[in-house]
Amino acid sequence: KKFFSSGLTAMEKKLAEYKCNTNEAIQLKLVRFPEDLEDDNTTFNPEYSHQVFGDDEVAFGYKGLKILLYYIAGNLSTLFRIEYTSKVNEKFDCVEADDVESKIREIIPPGFCTNTDDFVSLLEKEVNFKPFGMLLHTYSVHNEEAGEDITYQIYKADMTCPGFREYHERLQTFLMWFIETASFIDVDDERWNYFLVFEKYNKDGATLFATVGYMTVYNYYVYPDKTRPRVSQMLILPPFQGEGHGAQLLETVHRYYMSSPTVLDITAEDPSENYVKLRDFVLAKLCQDLLCFSPGKLMQGFSQEMVMEAQQKLKINKQHTRRVYEILRLRATDMGDAEQSRSYRLDIKRRLIGPYKKKQRELAKMRRCLRPEELTNQLNQIDLNMQHEQLEESFQQLVSDYRRVLERLAQA
Repeated sequence: KKFFSSGLTAMEKKLAEYKCNTNEAIQLKLVRFPEDLEDDNTTFNPEYSHQVFGDDEVAFGYKGLKILLYYIAGNLSTLFRIEYTSKVNEKFDCVEADDVESKIREIIPPGFCTNTDDFVSLLEKEVNFKPFGMLLHTYSVHNEEAGEDITYQIYKADMTCPGFREYHERLQTFLMWFIETASFIDVDDERWNYFLVFEKYNKDGATLFATVGYMTVYNYYVYPDKTRPRVSQMLILPPFQGEGHGAQLLETVHRYYMSSPTVLDITAEDPSENYVKLRDFVLAKLCQDLLCFSPGKLMQGFSQEMVMEAQQKLKINKQHTRRVYEILRLRATDMGDAEQSRSYRLDIKRRLIGPYKKKQRELAKMRRCLRPEELTNQLNQIDLNMQHEQLEESFQQLVSDYRRVLERLAQA
């Protein structure tokens, strides 16, 4: 150990000082007023930068590295600048600094500003920016800080809207910083729908619009004459997170497709944990008023009627309907009552055990190929004990997730 610590040469120590965490170095802003540029409170950082800077999320070769990516709040015109206090050069034992600029240029579209003056003069034109597409929904949220209600609007846009293609290219760059497995989509495929959230705000007596977030949905074809929209990406920008915009957006998208007779149901591609929580809340909120989800019916168990009604009226698919049933049944169940709570537990565990049973069958097949002496009864026993523990754990986890959804429903 001692040998190792003295093995760090002065050179290596010096080079270590030239490593920067890219999640901290990247500074993002959504700018409404010139003074926002100097205001640290309007700055936010990425959650992820591994897609651009590699798994360790480090840029080498700079001290005090700042990667400024500032966006005008509405149309997202971009200012991109790199600042640092010092940079390694060839004198440093032939090491080269990472080419940070070209890495960022790969994900942001061309046509950005590189100096503040140009950016500020673009900011003056922002008053001309209007949302794209068709207005679907308007809602307001009370803002404590401002002491007033703020109005938000949700629009459905597509690539035929003038200027939308370029705007979307700027918007999607945020995915890289906030969605772990983000990728850019093929916008020339006409089966994409885009849903956008904007905030209305005032500036010098005029009404302006700021980008809050968006969702992309792909319309899959289902034989013979239906489509199955699949939510692909959804992002509420960090300054607006935690204000309920995700729920407004998802509910609006459901309502948009509900009116279409050709839509079968809505699914999601590889949903994150947060998205599942959001969806649980929105779908439970939509379903709680359906007759088939009345407390009496919930206590009788999951039914085909629930599947049919949720799909026909609300475009909710079977798997999600089952989760909604479990959430709403929990609300209708007195968990202090031994009989009711046992019945609920069994009902959920019966669903949870499905994948385990499938695994058991696969194991049984494998075992037929092994020599009998390699297998003892113990193996089966270990499996069962583990299975019960895992089942109980899964059950407890679900119930605590469901309770959070019910708390949110109670406040809605």
